[in-house]
Amino acid sequence: MRSLYFRVFLITIAVIFASSLLGFFLSNTYYHVKLKPFNDEKLVVIAEQMKQFVEKEPNSMDHYLHNAAALGYEIYLTDAQGDDRFYGRDFREHDLDTHAKDLVLGGGLYHGVAQFPNKPFISGFFDNRLSNTVGILVHVSDRNYALFMRPDVILQFGELRIFFALIGLFTVLISIIFFLISTRYLVKPITRLSEATKRIAQGNYNLRLPTNRRDEIGQLAGHFMTMSRELERVDQSRQQFVSNVSHEIQTPLTSIQGFAKVLAERDLPQKEREHYSSIIEEESRHLSLLSKQLLLLSSLEQGQETLTKMTFSLQGQIRQAVQVLQWQLEEKELLLKISVPDSIKLHGDEVLLMQVWMNLLSNAVNHIPSGRTIDIRAEQLNSQCVVYIRDTGNGIAPEHLPFLFDRFYRGDRARERSSGRTGLGLAIVKKIVQIHGGNIEVVSSSEGTLFTVALPQL
Repeated sequence: MRSLYFRVFLITIAVIFASSLLGFFLSNTYYHVKLKPFNDEKLVVIAEQMKQFVEKEPNSMDHYLHNAAALGYEIYLTDAQGDDRFYGRDFREHDLDTHAKDLVLGGGLYHGVAQFPNKPFISGFFDNRLSNTVGILVHVSDRNYALFMRPDVILQFGELRIFFALIGLFTVLISIIFFLISTRYLVKPITRLSEATKRIAQGNYNLRLPTNRRDEIGQLAGHFMTMSRELERVDQSRQQFVSNVSHEIQTPLTSIQGFAKVLAERDLPQKEREHYSSIIEEESRHLSLLSKQLLLLSSLEQGQETLTKMTFSLQGQIRQAVQVLQWQLEEKELLLKISVPDSIKLHGDEVLLMQVWMNLLSNAVNHIPSGRTIDIRAEQLNSQCVVYIRDTGNGIAPEHLPFLFDRFYRGDRARERSSGRTGLGLAIVKKIVQIHGGNIEVVSSSEGTLFTVALPQL
């Protein structure tokens, strides 16, 4: 398997190669479009100067052309009748056709440099061939010669070409070395993250990653640490949930088994038999309620509960919930105040939202002492409907508030267990509110508790 470090190395080489190829292509295109015509004109001017001197000093022609060639030019002189003379370094290709010679001997100019074919990856500037020259007519001693010339690139720029080639080569090599060294700085934290994922997969969430970097790698490490802590919390919650479910199921099952055994093996009076039977019935009812709420909570968390949304009056639903709890309110002589405008409409699942009000109201009824007050108030704030359910009970201890919406959490476990409640009510309430796009908050003091439910309206 190729490592990330090796892949970065290959990508670096590929990028350098592709960049060099593209750079040469663009430079060569610029030469063909802009520099080639300019170079042709410049060579024609130089050829004109050679012509003027040769025609003025015909006896010094060979000597002059040899000196000119020594200064960095390749020169070809011909009269098209067999008198061919070469000065300077030899041409790589002798591909000059007779039409070009006849053109120059006839008094025309040959623009072989400007007319050199445009090739993407072949630069005419370095192509040392006879056709890649400029030609001009020279009249010496009553004879016409065609003079063709081009710069001797190796003589003029030989050392410079080597110099720039070495600069390019060393630049590429040093860049690769430094890039590979710097890549380790990038790859090393990713390697640590890879090792950390293996440890998390093995259930080890106690990770320490360097998060002092301020770039994307540092942010990734920070988010990874946050994810690790959250996974640890979820894993602990899952284990706690399994433990709680086991406990909640085991307790009533033990009672049912024990009392059923007593009923089966002993000859009991009718009154005791009825008492034990009622206990079995109550524990069975508790198990049934527990299983229903666990299924509901599971379907809500997995998004399997289909919402049947409709528009309904909040006031009517609150009054319906109060009617169900009417006998408990009267039994504990609780004062109920309702201030819910009839104009407030909700758009949501009426059955699920009824569970929200029933759970919150029944909690208030069951937890506050007799003779206290429950106040239900609702108002519209911007695009939300906010419902306040306040009681004047003794309040909830501050250490219990952060865990109030956790599954199976009970402030007073003995009292809650004896009441037959499962400890899932507020967890279900929070989930129902969340899937409706709302939120629920709770504040409490010694003067009472306030639940605030905010739900989006139409």
